[in-house]
Amino acid sequence: MALIPKNSSKNSLVTPEEKKAQREAAAEDVLLREVDEAVRQDQLSNFAANYGKPLIAAIVLGLAGFGGYLYWQSQQEAAMERDSEALVAALDQIEAGNLDSGSSALDPLIAGSNPGAQAASTLLKAGVALEQGNAREAGQLFAAVAADEDAPPALRDIATIRGVATSYDSLKPADIIARLKPLAVPGNPFFGSAGELVAMAYLDQGKEKEAGALFAAISRDEAVPEGLRSRARQMAGLYGVDAIEDVDKVLEELGSQQDAPVPGAQ
Repeated sequence: MALIPKNSSKNSLVTPEEKKAQREAAAEDVLLREVDEAVRQDQLSNFAANYGKPLIAAIVLGLAGFGGYLYWQSQQEAAMERDSEALVAALDQIEAGNLDSGSSALDPLIAGSNPGAQAASTLLKAGVALEQGNAREAGQLFAAVAADEDAPPALRDIATIRGVATSYDSLKPADIIARLKPLAVPGNPFFGSAGELVAMAYLDQGKEKEAGALFAAISRDEAVPEGLRSRARQMAGLYGVDAIEDVDKVLEELGSQQDAPVPGAQ
């Protein structure tokens, strides 16, 4: 006896009306997709028409600007390298004792556009002027660097201290204190040098208490060179301030200095 197919059930049969409805639904779906694609293309065309040229121009300008920045950066690096080589060459001349030629070699750097090279070259030229006995010119050069807002802060601070030291005798104590007091604080890299000059200015004003306290602070600062600390400790003691915190350490240092052999002695 033949078996009855499982899909011969009445519920599994698709009527012609249902097949027609399925075909219409599929056709409608295809039509909607085509309309949606057409709308997207139309929107893209409108966007390109309205914003395409400005967008392309912006991209081109951006690329040109980036390329210009890379070129400018390479030019800056090349200029800095040339300035460094010129500065080293001038320094070699100065160290060799050719002060005039070394000083002249610094002039193009001072007239250049690199703030760091300008400041360093001016400081070197001021040092040459001091070596040649021209303290007035040196003081003017130090003052120029100290007043240059484009110069690196560390070089400006050095110029301020060197300028005051060079022109100390011609300056009023109050002016010295006003210029160097911002640097004469613990923690500042130039505390020792600036603080010593400020303390001397205090002494010129008759303020021995303030001078002694500042000398004592310098002597206790381990970041200050040992020679300056030792000198400040002695000055503090002269004006009644005990700057010795570790007596054993100081005695050990003094003993090592006394035990050091004297050249030529047996």
